[in-house]
Amino acid sequence: MRAKSEIASDTVSTDAPQGSRDGDEEAVELRQLLDALFEDCGVDFRNYAYSSMKRRVKRRVVEEGVRTISGLTKLALADPLCKERLLTALTIHVTAMFRDPGFYLALRQKVLPLLRTYPFIRLWVAGCSTGEEVYSLAILLHEEGLYNRCRIYATDLRETVLSKALAGIFPLSAMKDYTRNYQQAGGRRAFADYYTADSAAVVFRAHLRENVVFGVHNLAGDASLNEFHGIFCRNVMIYFNRSLQEQVHRLFYESLVMFGFLGLGRSESVRFSGCDHHYEPVSAKDRIYRKIL
Repeated sequence: MRAKSEIASDTVSTDAPQGSRDGDEEAVELRQLLDALFEDCGVDFRNYAYSSMKRRVKRRVVEEGVRTISGLTKLALADPLCKERLLTALTIHVTAMFRDPGFYLALRQKVLPLLRTYPFIRLWVAGCSTGEEVYSLAILLHEEGLYNRCRIYATDLRETVLSKALAGIFPLSAMKDYTRNYQQAGGRRAFADYYTADSAAVVFRAHLRENVVFGVHNLAGDASLNEFHGIFCRNVMIYFNRSLQEQVHRLFYESLVMFGFLGLGRSESVRFSGCDHHYEPVSAKDRIYRKIL
């Protein structure tokens, strides 16, 4: 769910660098800030990639008009609006409907025919952001005649983001790109059939939310929600350090039924996850895997 330009820059390093005294001091201050956010509001960024967190925090230091990361910590704990701006900056929500259309085409052609064999299907969209991927999946399931026997659990770190996903309102200006993605993903109808539009925004049809459960879930610490036939977590773990990536992979493995499906982002893989021998590729280039052990 993240832009390619951000992926390239945010995955350069995953650990705090060994460097100058100033660099060491900044690393300590950053850790103290992330600890403070966890203690204050339960949002855990402590195992996110260091380079990404540092860059985003230093940007907030400048924009909030303070001099140091410690100064930002004090201000964020004292000022709810500052804290909200900081949390928004640290949680990356760049997404699109039917992003990477080949992924959805592979779901349509290779995964849904196998899911069709189950009487009821439970799916998890982890890190769902503002909901574009959830609606994309709902449309796909609807067109394949499976939506009425599905439950989609759509989770993210923050309630404010989930409220946007629940509303299903997106900018009209994005629909041209989303329509092209939908068509390339094998769409079978006019994409406009799924929403109503005004001069600035579109609202997606309510029936696409009927079988979706939106909820807060922290991949960095929360337990599994259920046992799933498919888990989709795309372009989320690239922002985690290696330890947290392995932890989340274990969570997903334990949450999948035997022969369940795992869908990852284009820059992600089960390789070196500690669970790779438990999966076989369904579509390696689209990062779709099936649990076999």
